[in-house]
Amino acid sequence: MADDLLSQLKTMTTVVADTGDLEAIRRFQPTDATTNPSLILQAAQQPERRARLAEIARSATDINDALDAVAVEIGSEISELVPGYVSTEVSARLSFDTGATLARARSLIERYGRQGIAPERILIKVAATWEGIQAAKVLEREGIHTNLTLLFSFAQAQACADAGVTLVSPFVGRILDWHKAQEPDTDFSGERDPGVQSVRRIYELFKGHGYETVVMGASFRNSGEILALAGCDRLTISPALLGELADTKAPLQRQLTPLEAETEAPEPQDEAEFRWALNEDAMATEKLAEGIRKFMADQRKLETLLGELRQS
Repeated sequence: MADDLLSQLKTMTTVVADTGDLEAIRRFQPTDATTNPSLILQAAQQPERRARLAEIARSATDINDALDAVAVEIGSEISELVPGYVSTEVSARLSFDTGATLARARSLIERYGRQGIAPERILIKVAATWEGIQAAKVLEREGIHTNLTLLFSFAQAQACADAGVTLVSPFVGRILDWHKAQEPDTDFSGERDPGVQSVRRIYELFKGHGYETVVMGASFRNSGEILALAGCDRLTISPALLGELADTKAPLQRQLTPLEAETEAPEPQDEAEFRWALNEDAMATEKLAEGIRKFMADQRKLETLLGELRQS
């Protein structure tokens, strides 16, 4: 009898928990963990955290100070449970402001340092806008590692690799969502899944041209998408899907294998080329904007919660 799918996947791919749930991280023992404003909001709403959140809110200088303090506190707890990276996101509100993103990222790293957590344990998570990618380029030169998220297009992927970012998170499920909405009668199962195809193309670009940037598939709608990307550098997976993989015993075949760099990388895009390529990709343009809005909506909910606690 074959081992469970999760155990087999861990031999091919670095498994990352896409959650702020400490109990889930303890159960599935991932190498890394990623968070975002939505996941931080979920963790912050846990009843056992309420007293501590109130303490943070009252001692903070302003709401941004409180937000970052909460994110770093939860990230610090996660860092005790995983041996690898913890991703912490810069406010989605700053997605189009390079300077403000740089300042916030440096502040987050300083906060982690005060908790005794070294910069090499942290990935600063930034939306893959032009401004976010330029901020990441500077941060990487300063020794601050970055995770570029909300990545839907080849243009975004190439720009991130050109900038030398540590890791990119191409979204699988949200790409599928868009195509299903456009063509509800089309079969997108298995190899036809456009999100899976996107990650494979990015993986082949990076490996074929010798880019060092790590490819981490994200935003999965079903376990089939995960299995179709077995062998990808990293995959960040929700607790529900981690549980499904852990409870399923079946043979797992590796789908992605690193290639030898055979050709030189393409010329880096300038800003105009990047913006034009993104504009030409309706799916990527729409899902990037939507993703930023959704993260910001959950951040506002957390801001409201902290504001109420601050005054209680």
